[in-house]
Amino acid sequence: MTDQQIDPARPILVTGGTGKTGRRVAARLSEAGIPVRAVSRSSEIPFDWEKPETWDAALDGVGAAYVSYYPDLAVPGAAETVDAFAKRALEKGVKRLVLLSGRGEEGAEHAEQLLMQSGADWTILRADWFFQNFSEAFFLDAILAGELALPVGDVREPFIDVEDIADVAFVTLTQPGHAGRAYTLTGPRSMRFDDMVSEIGQACGRDIRFIQIPVDVFVEGARQQGLEEPLVALMRELFTEVLDGRNESVSDDVEKLLARPPRDFSDFVRRTAQTGVWDVA
Repeated sequence: MTDQQIDPARPILVTGGTGKTGRRVAARLSEAGIPVRAVSRSSEIPFDWEKPETWDAALDGVGAAYVSYYPDLAVPGAAETVDAFAKRALEKGVKRLVLLSGRGEEGAEHAEQLLMQSGADWTILRADWFFQNFSEAFFLDAILAGELALPVGDVREPFIDVEDIADVAFVTLTQPGHAGRAYTLTGPRSMRFDDMVSEIGQACGRDIRFIQIPVDVFVEGARQQGLEEPLVALMRELFTEVLDGRNESVSDDVEKLLARPPRDFSDFVRRTAQTGVWDVA
């Protein structure tokens, strides 16, 4: 597989343009003077994964695409949807596709396999959990409440800064040599959830507790908070299957791609604490 030359006058499509990684990828492309079309359900050109009739307008005239599926590649039907999108992109003349994937998720692996068979110049970014889960939704409300309760114990994860994911995505979208490659993106070290929560508490001068709870209690709480059933099922899978230690290993792909080490969690905590996002009145 060889990289196809991308017309610099054609925009790069960024799906999930308002999401954690998408908006950062779009910003980097824009700052570099590269035409970018960041799309979401509320963008000027609306894009909805559940409405294929919105895909053509988003793909018109595009040279490459950053593919970030919402809510997650592990949910049922996600792989088939991404496969249909890839095939439509190829029909519209879009050859290069960079897919944001996960580590150790059966659904994500299925999506990767389908993309590899699509005929696209594919690149896969297998990212670990995000640092920003603690500061941008997901865990943020619990951090503000002073107690994060999850069904996880001593397992360690090499969380990664989404800023690093965006930097890698920029490189793989704009530079040759990445077609047919799958990269594993992690932070520089694996950490336990309770240690990460403790570090956040110390940085912002608050007593924030981590509590391990049974998975059934966690799942029922998520359901009572209004989480849709596909996401409830995803949460159960993450905390019963994926978080079993299979992803504890640290990869050096970020350093190889960016010629620098990935950002460390302590640096993220110091930087984020200064914004006041974890402060309470």
